[in-house]
Amino acid sequence: MLECGPAPAPQDLCSHQESLSMVAAPSDGFHGSQWRSTCLLPTEEQKRDVGHPGRATLDESLGDRSPWEEELLGQIRAMSDSQRSRVLEAIQHRIEEHTQLLWKEVADPGIRELLAPLNLEPQQPVEKAFLFLVYGLILRECASSDLVRRHLMRLLELSHQTAGQREGMAVASGIASSSHLQEVWATLEHLGRTRVLRTACTSPDYQEPYTDVHWRWVSSTSLLCYGHMALHAGERILPWVDNVISRMVYYFSCSCYDNILETSFLSAAVMLVKALKQEHSTRRYRFTQIPELIQCLLAILQKEPNFLATLFRQKIILVIMELSKLQPSLKPVVKSRILQTCLQSLYMLPPMEMLKSCLPPLDLAPDVMVLYQKSMQALDLLLQTFISENKSMDEMCFLLQHTEPWLKSDKSHECKRVVQTIFLLLKYVVDYVKLTDEATPSMLGHQIGLLMLLWRDRDPVTQSHSRQCIYLLLQLLIQQKGSMGQFMHLNKMKNFEAKALRRSEMKFYNLVKALDRSLTPAQHTQLILTLLGGLCSHDHLQCDLASQLLLMIFQNQSIKVEQVAEILQGLFQELPSIVFKNILQTMMKAVTVLGTQHTQETVEVMLSLCHPSERQVLPLWKALANNNQLARKVLMLLYMKLKLRPPKELVRLSQQAELISLLALGTIYELLYTREYKATVRWAFAGILVGLLTQLHYLFELDVVEGISDYQEDSLEVKPLSPCRTCLEALKGLFWTTNYWEVFAYLQLLRGWELFEHLETYTEGVTLLARAMAHYDCEVKAVLGQAVISLKSSEERDNIVAILVITEFLNSQELTQYMSRRAMDNFLSLGLSSPNQLVRAMSLKGLTSILMDPKKVVLLRNQLAGLLDSFMGPEPQDLMGLMGDLGDILHSLGTQGIGATSIKMAPALLSLFEDEQAPVRGGAISLFGDVVHSGGKKYRPALKRQAFQALVPLLFHLVDSCPAVVMKTKLTFLRCAILLKWEFRKELFGKLAWGHGLGAENDIFIYMVWTAGRLGGGPRSPWSEARSSRPAGGEQLRQLPPVSHAGVDLPGQPPQKPEADGHEVHRGHPAGLLYRPLLFPEEGRPENLQEILGGPEEGLRLREPQILPELSGRHH
Repeated sequence: MLECGPAPAPQDLCSHQESLSMVAAPSDGFHGSQWRSTCLLPTEEQKRDVGHPGRATLDESLGDRSPWEEELLGQIRAMSDSQRSRVLEAIQHRIEEHTQLLWKEVADPGIRELLAPLNLEPQQPVEKAFLFLVYGLILRECASSDLVRRHLMRLLELSHQTAGQREGMAVASGIASSSHLQEVWATLEHLGRTRVLRTACTSPDYQEPYTDVHWRWVSSTSLLCYGHMALHAGERILPWVDNVISRMVYYFSCSCYDNILETSFLSAAVMLVKALKQEHSTRRYRFTQIPELIQCLLAILQKEPNFLATLFRQKIILVIMELSKLQPSLKPVVKSRILQTCLQSLYMLPPMEMLKSCLPPLDLAPDVMVLYQKSMQALDLLLQTFISENKSMDEMCFLLQHTEPWLKSDKSHECKRVVQTIFLLLKYVVDYVKLTDEATPSMLGHQIGLLMLLWRDRDPVTQSHSRQCIYLLLQLLIQQKGSMGQFMHLNKMKNFEAKALRRSEMKFYNLVKALDRSLTPAQHTQLILTLLGGLCSHDHLQCDLASQLLLMIFQNQSIKVEQVAEILQGLFQELPSIVFKNILQTMMKAVTVLGTQHTQETVEVMLSLCHPSERQVLPLWKALANNNQLARKVLMLLYMKLKLRPPKELVRLSQQAELISLLALGTIYELLYTREYKATVRWAFAGILVGLLTQLHYLFELDVVEGISDYQEDSLEVKPLSPCRTCLEALKGLFWTTNYWEVFAYLQLLRGWELFEHLETYTEGVTLLARAMAHYDCEVKAVLGQAVISLKSSEERDNIVAILVITEFLNSQELTQYMSRRAMDNFLSLGLSSPNQLVRAMSLKGLTSILMDPKKVVLLRNQLAGLLDSFMGPEPQDLMGLMGDLGDILHSLGTQGIGATSIKMAPALLSLFEDEQAPVRGGAISLFGDVVHSGGKKYRPALKRQAFQALVPLLFHLVDSCPAVVMKTKLTFLRCAILLKWEFRKELFGKLAWGHGLGAENDIFIYMVWTAGRLGGGPRSPWSEARSSRPAGGEQLRQLPPVSHAGVDLPGQPPQKPEADGHEVHRGHPAGLLYRPLLFPEEGRPENLQEILGGPEEGLRLREPQILPELSGRHH
């Protein structure tokens, strides 16, 4: 016996379904067409079934017998077994004749005697079906089991070809089973073994029909017999029900599939369900074969054609609905198959206006609208049954989850159908079902999002239903929480929204706020992720709706900290698929709002999205720069992440690439070249500089130095940079992008950047960089403050960088404006207690500088005078040593300068430019550059004249035979140009640093000639004449495209595409100038020619037009 258990009887959800037929039409014998007769060419029984309460089978009258039935039963009971046997044999004989039996033609005295009390008219026909009924009644009244088995088996041996014959056999078997259940079961088992399995298909795909039409549809007869057995079993059905279902499932699965088989199976299933409904103890019984039975029904439903001609869809769904009420409850996987199949069968039907036109030719065309409405009502009842059997929000989400493919459908009629189904389900739950738990499934937010995306659907019905669905879901959420205040507010809001004008999206604002209050963080996150998915649609209306809703949600400040990561990851995944530009712009505004609310979490998540060098995340970083204060916070956080440097012993080799400091480094490098961060980088210059310097030292500590020296500036191939190279390029880019190009140029022309490529020369590089910054007053105050902070750090690398910068800044002319001598003394004294020897030594050096000990100025100047006398003597000894000592004193004097001494030194050094010894030439040229910048403001005009006189000699030494002399010449030439305030100084540096060949030298000469010509002024100036004598070249130069002054491209990076607003972002340093044409400006800055030249004769002597040919001749 099967296990039984008590179960509460659920509320009957479908009392009105009794008006629908629960008995399927009997199968027919149509064989001419290959179409399935389920929907085509229905039999007379099927025609009568459509649109009527149900086709009453003959045996259904037994429950309320008429007088003639009582008379008939009385006569049957009065017969002996031999008489009954003769009558049964006579009926078998008449059935086999395949003709209607007329009363006047009944020759058998037994049958005539049996039918006489019925008082039938002589001409009234007696249907063959009536004979089956009589046959079954006789078998039921028989007391002999052997007689029942023998005559029932003879009946089943008749032909199974026609629908009436199969139905009659089943009716007779069912009636007989009411008294002889075991005998009928045994007979059917014997029939199954000997006949049904013999005609079964060998495989599910085997569709070749059985050749003997006599037995071809015996399996259909068996299915009908089991259905009628169940219908007549009464209270005995439960012990037999699982066996009955297993036989039905088995015969259906192993038989060759056709319309007769499916019709018979559905008829049997309908009768089985009807029998179970009539038995009150069904709710306490635990069935074992229900999922298998449902699977067979779903197989029939899947084979239904894509049009409506019968109520098959409705009947299958209603049978499944009744089966789902039985115990045990269906497993989710079974319910999922049911939902998928039923939804697909109905939603994929053609649109309403095409349903009728899709029908094939039929003798009697059905009312398609009625069929459609009844089928959809059956689906609604199924969903209502599911939620009534499991009254929980989890179950609601489970049901809604299966509607997702249709909510996303591109076909309007499918969307319309599914939204209407959801609306009716939600309305039913709100009105009649009280959810029993307080579950908060996160996927509810996803389903709300899908419905929200339909608020602008082109179909007004879909629009209306989608909005009402949101209100109903909100009502369910509020009911769960038991908040009466929110419930009243929701009703008011609903009434207001119903009257709101449709001209503005503000009508959504209150609804969005209500969702923000009612949803849990997990649900809210799923809602946002769903709306993010809507951004990628090719429907602009839906994309715009999604972006506006997201912006509203972000601005409502409803996003919690724990949501930020998932939201940004979702947005990052969707960004490449967003089609419309304005949608992307709206989302960037939303990112700005999110970053403002949760800056730290936003930065941390964006660092983890992808490696910075891949740049897919760059739009998100740009969005954070739309707010100036937010951009500053972002760079501050990146600086803090840059300082998260675990010791080497705690860092595994495999984890190096994942270090947060390296991700922050790569991001800073990218932001340096992002136009939106230009002002912010300038603001954070000092922190970024010190952070990069210490980061490079940290990478040396980790021994992550591979690739730092392999970088080629003149290569256009884009390759990922190693961590060390990234840090060094970021350091260089910091000066270039903030327009401190003079510092960049100083190190570039002295090959000072190469000092940062090795730990052994790292300190020299920092010293040289700090010297250049002090020389050009590059953020001295801010960097000094940052260095003082680093000097107090417990990290040794911070102390090293800080002391190197501070000691060089002691030579800055403006240092005393930023910090008092006493404060500086305290900081330097702090370095004396450092455990690092370099820090102690540099601190001591700083304490002995002239800024800390002004008395040394006199001593140094006296020493300078003595050395200068030796240097300017007739035959100076050891010129190289003298120039080295002079350079050291110049550097030591720093802010004090050398005053008038520079006027004496410059001509002497100029005379050594043509010395035969390359070291002497190089030393003199390099020292000349230091001298012209050490005279102070008072002597600057005189030094400008000296610098102007040195231009032509320096121009010739750009092609000096000694590479060391050439390098020093380039720097001094540039320093002279800076002192003279030439135009195109930045472009000049590009040619000096990366130009090659005669073309670059010619451009350098033209820079010089053009600037000198602009300074000459006056129409009679010889320079003006020289300029007017080359109209072709000048006009040609004027017509060339303009040079970008915003920046230039790295030689290692290809020119980037223009930004959306037309601006270009230039990455790297001025090597890109090599690929840009020369432009002369329309206006220059005139200066006093006499101040520079001292007289027209001197100017004429230097402006000889044969300079260019002579320079060109150097190459021949």
